[in-house]
Amino acid sequence: MSAILGSPAPAATQESPGLWLLAWRRLRHDRVGMVSLVIVVFFLILMIASYAGLIASDWNKEKGVSYANPSFLAGAENLEAKSMEERRHAAKTPPVDLSDVDPLAPRYKEWRERAAKIAVTQVKRSETLPFGGDKWGRDVLKKTIKGSEVSIFVGLASALLATLIGTVLGAMAGYWGGKVNDFLEWFYNIFTSIPYILLILAFAAVATSTGKFGKGIVPIVLVLSLTGWTGIYRLIRAEYIKHSNREYVKAAQAIGASHGSRMFHHILPNVSHVALVQLSQYTVGFIKAEVILSFLGFGVPVDMVSWGTMLAEAQNELVIGKWWQLVAAGASMAVLVTAFSLLTDSLRDALDPKLK
Repeated sequence: MSAILGSPAPAATQESPGLWLLAWRRLRHDRVGMVSLVIVVFFLILMIASYAGLIASDWNKEKGVSYANPSFLAGAENLEAKSMEERRHAAKTPPVDLSDVDPLAPRYKEWRERAAKIAVTQVKRSETLPFGGDKWGRDVLKKTIKGSEVSIFVGLASALLATLIGTVLGAMAGYWGGKVNDFLEWFYNIFTSIPYILLILAFAAVATSTGKFGKGIVPIVLVLSLTGWTGIYRLIRAEYIKHSNREYVKAAQAIGASHGSRMFHHILPNVSHVALVQLSQYTVGFIKAEVILSFLGFGVPVDMVSWGTMLAEAQNELVIGKWWQLVAAGASMAVLVTAFSLLTDSLRDALDPKLK
């Protein structure tokens, strides 16, 4: 009817895109950010597949000779394989009768048969593996994949817990102020007054010696998260101080919104981009921290493998020229950390409200 009478039709209302949709649009146009995101997602899929047992489930099986060469160095000399071949050849050599001059000669036959059985077992081991073998003949490539499961999980879990702790404490300090802020600032200053690496080592030593948290990944996650929340606390506190006096918060107070609703339903969505960027940064830092702890012996137990334990083993292997375990663990960590760092920069640019 309006068209017949010549009156204009009402314009269709368009809902403006939210912060996260705008951020995703910006991120999609960032080539470096998207490539970094693909690399990070690839490592996460690798970690999940390893945990599910789909890949690298037999990482601890001795499939090759000791320090088996990588496949691309198949023609290089392998002293361990050569020594094994000599033992197999010696096991097949007829024994010399020394019963007249050596009282232990009757035992030689038993020992030689035992050595022959070991030699036959060693025949099944390969002299080369895709990326070489370690001291016990385990596949370094599979160890690297299995090690990513521990290192990445520790980084993510510690970052999530530290972000949660820092966000809640920062929200309380910034929103309430007064004595709550004074107490939390005093608590914050205690943690920041101690050098971070010494604080981590102290917590790790206590957790390892007392054994109250058990053994394995849980103590490492608790150590890293309980010592690493201070950075996000400071940022979230500043954001809550800034937002708590804005009009939309006062309007929520006027309509009867509770303190909890104002803190976490109204203010938190407007500062969540800060928490997300810090979460990404924490993941990078905690992956490196886990590697350092495992390298120093405060990390995962001996029956587990991580990039840190691989680097600890590799320092002894370098002396005899076996470099592939160091390259495998070091390169994997470098690629993931670099991708996470670049993704963090891209997220910061995409979530910056000034770019709206």
